Amino acid sequence: MGTKILGIDIGSFQIRAVIADQSEDSLKIIGIGSEKSQGIKKGTISNIEQASKSIKNALLSAQKVAGTRFERVIISISGAYTKSVDSVGVVNIPSHEIGINEINRVVAMANDNANIPSDYERLHVLPFNFKVDEQDHIEDPLGMNANRLEVATHIIIVQKTYLSNLKKAVKMAGVEIDNVVLSGYASAIATLNADEKELGVAMIDMGGSTCNVVIHSGNSIRYNGFIPVGSSHITNDLSLLLHTPVAKAEEIKLKYGALLKKSVDLVEFPILGEEGKSNEVSLEVISRAIYARMQETLIFLHDMIKSKKEIIGAGVVFTGGMTKIENFREIAASVFSDIQFRVAKPREMDGLYDIMRDPSNSCAIGLCMYGAGEFTPYEIDSQKRMRYRGEIISKPKADFDNVFEEVNNEVNMATISQPDFSELKQEDLAMPDNDVKSKLSDINIQKENKPKWWSRVWNTLTQMF
Repeated sequence: MGTKILGIDIGSFQIRAVIADQSEDSLKIIGIGSEKSQGIKKGTISNIEQASKSIKNALLSAQKVAGTRFERVIISISGAYTKSVDSVGVVNIPSHEIGINEINRVVAMANDNANIPSDYERLHVLPFNFKVDEQDHIEDPLGMNANRLEVATHIIIVQKTYLSNLKKAVKMAGVEIDNVVLSGYASAIATLNADEKELGVAMIDMGGSTCNVVIHSGNSIRYNGFIPVGSSHITNDLSLLLHTPVAKAEEIKLKYGALLKKSVDLVEFPILGEEGKSNEVSLEVISRAIYARMQETLIFLHDMIKSKKEIIGAGVVFTGGMTKIENFREIAASVFSDIQFRVAKPREMDGLYDIMRDPSNSCAIGLCMYGAGEFTPYEIDSQKRMRYRGEIISKPKADFDNVFEEVNNEVNMATISQPDFSELKQEDLAMPDNDVKSKLSDINIQKENKPKWWSRVWNTLTQMF
């Protein structure tokens, strides 16, 4: 039996839950559920009870499709309330060989050196460049010989209150969280290929209320940001322009929203606040309204990443629900004329094919892939644990907070059978040294697998007597 992983993409417009079955060598999508977001506005929790109900409905729908429960839960967090800082760490290598412990130490040092505001906490600590002695741009230092190891990290941080409210809403839905992942990071996992990561690429997830941006270069994320605009703004524009209810404006957007369509055909719609009355407008008017908002959104995104062109050799990858609007590629080409781009859906894998054809599911599928071990080669996750490729996910991870603590208690002192000194009598203390040593040797002490600390105790006792 494989491990069942639940990924919950908590968006401002829609909540999507995907269940995947992880076996030894594959990941299969077995269930999906979605629910219109309630109690979530502009990427943040506005009503915990309503948000919790929406989350619960989405995951129950996914369970019905999958026909099974889940064992590991990964949730997304919007980039709207995150920031990032870069930091560097340096450590010596006494053993002259770099192992996992040495990588833990240097990443922990970079984390300690970072200047994090008091009202923020770390979400991801992502190494993007290692330096071994004088050799720079090392992708993976594991197993190398060195005297000195240096790392540059990209640290994604999130507002404490926002994260706390998000976790509370999920917990109220009856779910215990295993990890929290930046939504753009999850979408990148689901959509980017190895060549794009190596050359450097900007991944833009165009959602309901925000567009999240991450730049992946080499072996990790180098930049993350967002703009507070999404497909729901198109709906609001149409609602205001046509003076019609938001639900009807959304229907018009999805049904008639061809960006470049020019038509005199008329669309009938109800008038807001006037029951029984309706109005008509040509499709050309609707197209112009959608075109204007899409163009503005893409211009904002282009301005955001144009200064990063030197590190995005593979260009831009678009995903998310907003890319499904008809003729999206045409307007994107007019704005990103100087940067190569493609529109992506989640990578192919086993399971429900229709789910993987929909770019709206990129984040939720990416969360399942993250839970299955597809992340950057090394990172400190939201639970302050060191993660690395090839780890055995089911086993407990090293506690990041204790990386620098010296491991003196190799054996639990409370569980070791201690020597019984009650057999020593008062007159034994007056014995010559050799006799005392002989007496001590007769005491019943468990010697199997005797730990190093007992050797030090033994030596001290013999010196005392």
